[in-house]
Amino acid sequence: MNTTETNKTPTPAILPPSCKYEAMLREELAKNPRLMVMTAENRAMLRNLPAFAGPRFVDTGITEQCLVGFASGLALRGRTPVIHALAPFLTMRAFEFIRTDAGLGKLPVKCVGFVPGLLSDGNGATHQSLEDVSLMRGIPGMQVFSPADEDDLVAAMPGIIESPFPTYVRYNNRAPVVTHAAKLGVGEAEVLKEGTDVLLLVHGTLFKEAFEAATALEAQGKSVGLVNVRWLKPFDAARILPLVAKAKTTFTIEDHFRTGGLNSVLAEHLMDAGQTAKVHSISFEEKWFRPGTLPAVLENEQLTGEHLARRILGKI
Repeated sequence: MNTTETNKTPTPAILPPSCKYEAMLREELAKNPRLMVMTAENRAMLRNLPAFAGPRFVDTGITEQCLVGFASGLALRGRTPVIHALAPFLTMRAFEFIRTDAGLGKLPVKCVGFVPGLLSDGNGATHQSLEDVSLMRGIPGMQVFSPADEDDLVAAMPGIIESPFPTYVRYNNRAPVVTHAAKLGVGEAEVLKEGTDVLLLVHGTLFKEAFEAATALEAQGKSVGLVNVRWLKPFDAARILPLVAKAKTTFTIEDHFRTGGLNSVLAEHLMDAGQTAKVHSISFEEKWFRPGTLPAVLENEQLTGEHLARRILGKI
């Protein structure tokens, strides 16, 4: 790759950015000449970046393994690549490349998985990444970020780009239902409510439903805590474990298999701290979900705010 070309100032975008995420990347490209944006033919949220980024935008085609290897080579030459592919294929098809090229080398490759978990919408089990957190957090040095919505994602990405560590990001473009705390750093959870009856710990797609469930439980007279965990690795044990100790019952809520996700992360940290707690997992246990639009899947899997509140009340 021609070093002179990759350091050119980006040319003006022909079209306005199609989403907040794209606008954020455009700002970061303008500030950071070492930043590269790459994709494996997944351009839905990056439509206008090629015209803006020029040679600093690379589409490898549907070749996730090549994408990771290419990005790792760029990182060895001092670049910071932010790569994009469908979450199941990025984390499974290219797992060995992420583990060996980016992970073993401790390279600052930022892996963004599109349509993780329930966001795979109408696609079947082949496109459902319900094990991606488990796979990625098992790599030494790998950070794992699962934002509540698009605002949470966009606010965190500049810090993720600056971080020297490889990072897996669960892309989430759902509309926000809260105004998030400003300037949360890498590894920091967002505590929205503290409560003594029940504590809801949630990451990613189901934040909206957990927030609705917390509101419904409060209407029933319950003292409810709610935490947007955000970071599965590093995990904000300093903030979260005292809240678990304070609550009579804790629920982990996630669109991930029970094994290896937030439920496992919490159990590991409780064990390390010598702390016991009453914890229930709302997740996928030994099953995939029936494909459909997000509202249909939430209803079918009893994951709407109303369903969550009812399920939680049944266990406290």
